[in-house]
Amino acid sequence: MDRSTLAAWLEEVRLGSLTPAAALERLAAWPYEDLGFAKVDHHRVLRQGFPEVIYCPGKTPDQVAAIATRLRATGATVLVTRITPEAAALLESAFPELAYHPEARLAFLGAPALPQHQGCIAVVCAGTADLPVAEEAALCAEVMGNPVRRIYDVGVAGLHRLLDHREVLARSRVVIVVAGMEGALPTVVAGLIDRPVVAVPTSVGYGVSLGGIAALLTMLNSCAGRVGVVNIDNGFGAAALADAINRAAEATP
Repeated sequence: MDRSTLAAWLEEVRLGSLTPAAALERLAAWPYEDLGFAKVDHHRVLRQGFPEVIYCPGKTPDQVAAIATRLRATGATVLVTRITPEAAALLESAFPELAYHPEARLAFLGAPALPQHQGCIAVVCAGTADLPVAEEAALCAEVMGNPVRRIYDVGVAGLHRLLDHREVLARSRVVIVVAGMEGALPTVVAGLIDRPVVAVPTSVGYGVSLGGIAALLTMLNSCAGRVGVVNIDNGFGAAALADAINRAAEATP
């Protein structure tokens, strides 16, 4: 359920084309639905502008499918992150229209066909090894209704590759920068433009990268302003933050 759907129902009640009893039946699962193992938050889209997202680790495929089914029954967009092949196969059997992206470990149902926001989000990726996290960020941002520009394999070992895209970066409303190894790329990008940069450290790197901790510390210690940092490999979190920035910029005061 979103604001436009709820407003339409209320208008139907006002006009008499929907009885109060029927409206109450539609709202029976609001604001959440208790499945025993999960309480599905149908109210979240009204509070935050996007429905509850299903995070798969720790859940069985049957649990993932049950939550997705209840979310989809309300007409909500269903976004599933860190999905396993087993859970994806089960969802595909129930929803043939499922869009499944194995590299990003992500699946979704009912995403908007066209962007709903004007501001573009650029997703910048340091190296090919960082692509799974970068694609998670890019796809999540698109499912949330944002136009996305991808700029991949432009790490600091070949800085000239990034400079070729400076105009695109400057025109973007928010830039997500995904990098492993030493994690220097977000600082470089933030030093070139006046846009907010969401930095995503990845667990890519040799021994002393410590599974992404080295990149995380570099990004937290950035000498450039306008850099915010999310957790290691958290492409979804970066997309959600960039989406919020985009929505806020378009909100009517």
